[in-house]
Amino acid sequence: MSTQRILVVDDEPKIRMTVRGYLEADGFEVLEAPDGPSGLASVAREQPDLVVLDVMLPGLDGFEVLRRIRVTSQVPVILLTARTEEVDRVIGFTAGSDDYVTKPFSARELALRARAILRRADGPDPAPEDRTLRFEGLVIDPDARTVVAEAGRTVELSALDFDLLVVLARAPGRVFTRRGLIDHVWGRDFFGDERVVDVHIRTLRRALGDDANAPRFVGTVRAIGYRFLARPAG
Repeated sequence: MSTQRILVVDDEPKIRMTVRGYLEADGFEVLEAPDGPSGLASVAREQPDLVVLDVMLPGLDGFEVLRRIRVTSQVPVILLTARTEEVDRVIGFTAGSDDYVTKPFSARELALRARAILRRADGPDPAPEDRTLRFEGLVIDPDARTVVAEAGRTVELSALDFDLLVVLARAPGRVFTRRGLIDHVWGRDFFGDERVVDVHIRTLRRALGDDANAPRFVGTVRAIGYRFLARPAG
């Protein structure tokens, strides 16, 4: 198996050097870019397996870089941000990020998150679970990683939103706590705010056209978590 490559896009050399050290210690090959335009060029030229992308970049900010990446690529992206407002997380996830880390951050934590995301991308589900999930108004194919809604509309989801939907849909009616969803989707080595689940549920509902006040697919269980509501197709 070839060494996986991670592109780190950040305008602070000390941060790039620190992150590089941890990622290389974990066996990754690390590429660097100091600004938005060079980061975009590196994604196109180098085809990395994962991108660590700072939000506050010269040239183009990280949100715009992410939007442009998503035009041509589904490479996993972890956002680095000094912003803690929830709206910024929503913007990042809506643009297609797979995770975010708030500065100041632990480079070791970042390396663990990178490995968890790449492990999900590489590891196919067991054969018994690799079957199309059909519900009223929704068809989910875990193998092809596709979601089709009514009238044949293809639902575009980020990698994490898709994984979250599959976990919920494989156990209709089961109530999942936020921590339980994190363990299934982000992995047990996730370190961070459990409210990241709420942000992803919102972006997932938006993509599905689901109304949080009268949901068809993902319901909220107050003070506990979430569950999948759709009935299996007859």
